[in-house]
Amino acid sequence: MSDLTKYDRPVNIGNPQMGWASDVAAEMLRRMGIKYLSMNPGASYRGFHDSIVNYLGNSDPQMILCLHEDHAVHIAQGYAKATNEPMGCILHSNVGLMHGMMGIFNAWCNRVPMIIMGATGPVDAPKRRPWIDWIHTCKDQGALIRNFTKWDDEPRSAQALAESMVRANKIMRTAPTGPVYMCLDAGLQETAIDSNMKLPDISRYQPAPPPPPPAETVEKVAEMLAKAKNPIIMVGRCSRSQEGWDARVKLAELLGAGVVTDMKVGAGFPTDHPLHLAPAGNRLRAEAVDEMKKADVILDLNWIDLAGTFKLVYGRDEVKAKIVHVSVDSYSHNGWSMDHMGLPIGDIAILADPDVTTLPLLAAVEKKLGGKSKWDGKNKGRTAEPEPSLDGVDPNSEITPEYLSKGVAIARARSKAKLSLNNVLIGWDPDFYHFRTPLDYLGNDAGGGLAAGPGTTIGAALALKDTDWVAGAVIGDGDFMQGGSSVWTAAHYQIPALFIIGNNGSNFNDEIHQETVAHDRGRPPENQWIGMRIAEPELDIAAYAKAQGVDSIGPVKTVGELVPAIEKGIAAAKAGKPFLVDVHVKRAYAAPHPPRTA
Repeated sequence: MSDLTKYDRPVNIGNPQMGWASDVAAEMLRRMGIKYLSMNPGASYRGFHDSIVNYLGNSDPQMILCLHEDHAVHIAQGYAKATNEPMGCILHSNVGLMHGMMGIFNAWCNRVPMIIMGATGPVDAPKRRPWIDWIHTCKDQGALIRNFTKWDDEPRSAQALAESMVRANKIMRTAPTGPVYMCLDAGLQETAIDSNMKLPDISRYQPAPPPPPPAETVEKVAEMLAKAKNPIIMVGRCSRSQEGWDARVKLAELLGAGVVTDMKVGAGFPTDHPLHLAPAGNRLRAEAVDEMKKADVILDLNWIDLAGTFKLVYGRDEVKAKIVHVSVDSYSHNGWSMDHMGLPIGDIAILADPDVTTLPLLAAVEKKLGGKSKWDGKNKGRTAEPEPSLDGVDPNSEITPEYLSKGVAIARARSKAKLSLNNVLIGWDPDFYHFRTPLDYLGNDAGGGLAAGPGTTIGAALALKDTDWVAGAVIGDGDFMQGGSSVWTAAHYQIPALFIIGNNGSNFNDEIHQETVAHDRGRPPENQWIGMRIAEPELDIAAYAKAQGVDSIGPVKTVGELVPAIEKGIAAAKAGKPFLVDVHVKRAYAAPHPPRTA
């Protein structure tokens, strides 16, 4: 795969020694184990930039040049989604920070670790250049993002900077993980340091492991589950750990428990397993709702918006099932962001990591059941649908959401490779595309901010480039065009990302909203397209990708073209190159659009 060390190599740097405050920041990033820094350049951090290049040799971490700060943040988010490990990004002064804010909010809602390096100043006013340094200097710059980061700091000395970096490392890696922001005074960066300065030994300041559940609570929950007649496990945000995945499967099989999963987060359970109640989606299918109404015990493993889901399942009726709520997410909740969702029921609330909780819970249940499974081997939900044949389908017919959003074409094409989907269309309804490992699906953007798809896909591809996985995504045309210039980065560094564009020539999600409002108000719904359609002229997304150095194919307009086009893209990514497939798809959703009220 792509060897990034051959790109952007500095020359004539000799054997550099740490001599400036910005060198301290660079050195600490290396000691923290940060491999990459996605960035768009800016003079506010020119000292730090020099330290990465001429002190560290642009290695560990290596800078990944982006064309926009938003892309820089989203690439770091995608990397963390695939690895559970932090990547760094750099945002220039206040203006670059404001460019990157949407990406930071996505990362916050995604609960991914990330260190954001920023800059301001010079804080000392006499050192500022006329005009430009003044407009790029803020007091308390971190306040811009404090409501959706775990921690921020703006140290005033090299020694304070070193300590802050150690603290940042601990905080971002401690569950629930999240982004942290380090703002470097431009004046401090260019201050010489004492040659005798000692840096903290980062090995002595390690983050604590995720908290385990209390043993007595595990016993109580195991007893409830072992006695339950209709247990349900709701698998929400979990890690990419295979061990955690295997433990969840074994627990469900021991209990004969029905399982539901969610497309808002990464894959947490095999979706073609007989105990999986219904295809995953952004909300529960009717068959899953029916089974949940019968449940007597529900084990919630960090489900996103449990209260909202119960509102859809039970309406105003009492939730009679006993609820075990396992999550540490409340440690990140604040009064500004409503990403804490509705208040979840928790007859037993366990402030512990879901992966860490599942292992002792599995052992306790095994002991209580004497190692014998309660499952009779029958399907708990509906039988997984076989992949439909394309034989007999007119190859010249229009591509409908069934072929793209239900995963028909991609399921056929992925037989040629292990495909890790980072992002899917909002109308994705995967009847025929199953997740069988933790890396099969990495979850969506989390914060609902457009422009995330291309960047997070590149970040995931960067993380997986030395594995046998191909990182890809199915991205809407509107989402892609807001972040599409990020593909230049994939081309420059030959990061093997696969972009499949579901191009319906519209901001279609909002068309449905306007249709709903028009119907509610007795007004003409046929005007729903105004201010929505991306047409006249039609976008040539394949040409847009080629202009940035990414091979592409499209527009792909017929069913007969679709599978070969995706196979070509997968083959290119397997060969170490980014590739884009522009698929023109009929304006519709594969699944019904959810109403605002339930």
